[in-house]
Order: sequence, then structure tokens, then C-alpha cells
Amino acid sequence: MENMYSTCRLCPRLCGADRIAGRNGRCGESAELRLAFAGLHMGEEPPLSGKGGSGTIFVSGCNLGCACCQNWQISGGGRAEGERLGRAVSAEEFAAICFALQDRGAENVNVVTGSHAIPAIARGLRAAKTGGLRIPALWNSSGYESVAALALLDGLVDTWLPDLKTLDSSLAARFFGTPDYPQAAQAAIRWMLANRPQEVIVRHLILPGCLESTRSVLRWFAENAGGAPLSLMSQYTPMGKASAAPDRFVSRREYETVLGWLEEFGIEDGFCQELVVGSDWLPDFRRPNPFSSELSVPVWHFSGQNVV
Repeated sequence: MENMYSTCRLCPRLCGADRIAGRNGRCGESAELRLAFAGLHMGEEPPLSGKGGSGTIFVSGCNLGCACCQNWQISGGGRAEGERLGRAVSAEEFAAICFALQDRGAENVNVVTGSHAIPAIARGLRAAKTGGLRIPALWNSSGYESVAALALLDGLVDTWLPDLKTLDSSLAARFFGTPDYPQAAQAAIRWMLANRPQEVIVRHLILPGCLESTRSVLRWFAENAGGAPLSLMSQYTPMGKASAAPDRFVSRREYETVLGWLEEFGIEDGFCQELVVGSDWLPDFRRPNPFSSELSVPVWHFSGQNVV
């Protein structure tokens, strides 16, 4: 697995950085696995949050770098001053965090945005499962990942939660700097569906002013991912005028238009987020609990203020 970090070809960017030698890839990370926060999160889809909360583990760095990234402090995306907060952990410490989440009643271990660190995360998940992790592992990703890398997680991940952000190459180039995002995400999601068809939930975030992109995604989903639930999200939040992404929230009219398309395409299974306008819920990863106390219970923080 480690040779995927050397002249890095782990994700579709194929940046070629020697991350084993300590050089950062386009994701902003070396071969070390850095984490920012772990806790019980109540804001995921209902079957994932359940009663105990989803045991989210937020990975630092990101291979996509969305202009509208809501986790910009740890991903480096969306703002030039992205801090990429976090601390390096070993496979054993990753496993210990998984056990701490399980002990606190988490419904699952939910690895958030780890596509650029798959080999290290695979080692951590293997150590956790070998050591007695009983709750399922969930892979929560942007969808911009290679099938070869995803194969390293085969048998370790129980539920896949990929984004399908857009099928418009020009929009992907504008917002993510990745015109090949549509091809990569489709291939990744097809692999997930073929690998574990009953354990895939596809997410799509509505972008204001980009409804034709959403319509194309819904059509593709209806034609290619029939048995999987769709999670339609409306929580897009403007990240400031310096961002290349839209500088407003999704409107009520846009939201209702998209709901009508769900009926048109016969998409019935899944989840639809209520229209969200406001930014009070946005995380601040500098705090021991980046989210509100109603939304999250902290278990581990890179600063050491919550230590397992």
C-alpha cells in the first residue's frame, strides 16, 4: 500500500509528490495520517446518526479543495489561508479513537474526507476491527477517488457515503479545479454499488444558480443507482466573495424545483434535507467541540483537550 504515496498516484490528480519523503501532495499532506476531531455527530442522515450519534472522524487535508468547503480550516479548501488543523496519529491511535467512539455509544465509525489517506486509514481500520471494533465503518467522501485506492478498503468499510457533486466538467473546473471530477466520481460510485450495493447512500448538495447541474445528477442517479438511497442536501453556505462559488444561499424556489424533479425521475428512497439558510451551524475546528453542543459530543481533538 505504501508505494501509492511515492510519486503519489493515490487519487485522480496523480500529483506525483513523494509523500513518503515528507513532501506534500495536492491534498496538502505527506504520508502521515492527520486527524482534526472525532465525536458523536447528530446531524447525519437519520439511520446513520441513530440514537447514539454517528462517530465522525474528521481527516485533515483534502484532495479536492472545493471553493465552497465548509470544513476549510482542516481541508485547506475554499480559502487561501486554510490552516489544515490537525495532528498525526498512528494506526494504533486511530484504532483507539474508534474504540472510544464505540464506548461512548456511537452507531458507527464515520471517516470524513479521507480519500488522500486511504492506505493509512486502511491500516487503522484493520487494527480496530482486529482489536474488536463491533460497529460498522462508514466511508464519507467527495467521490473524487480512484477505484484502485478504494479497493484497499474492501472488507473494511461497511457503508459508502459518497458525494456526487456535479456531472458538469466546466462547473467542476470552476469550483474544484478538477474538470475530470464527473468521470472519477461516476467510476468510484459504480465501484461502490457493485461492491456493496445495499450499503451505499449517494449525497448531492444543491448549488444555487446551478440547477441544471443538479438535474443532470438526478437523472444519472435514477438511471444508474436505482437501488441506493439519495441524500439531497440544501445546506450550501456562501464562503465569502473571495470564493469562486455562488455568494448566496439556495432559494425557496430553487429548492421546490428540485423537489419536483425527484418526483419526475421517480426517486423515492432516501433523505431530503430541509432548506437551510444561515451559518450558525458551521464548524470551528479550533474549538474542542467544533459544532454546537446539540449537534455534537466531542471525544477527541487534535489539541489534546479531549484525549482517549
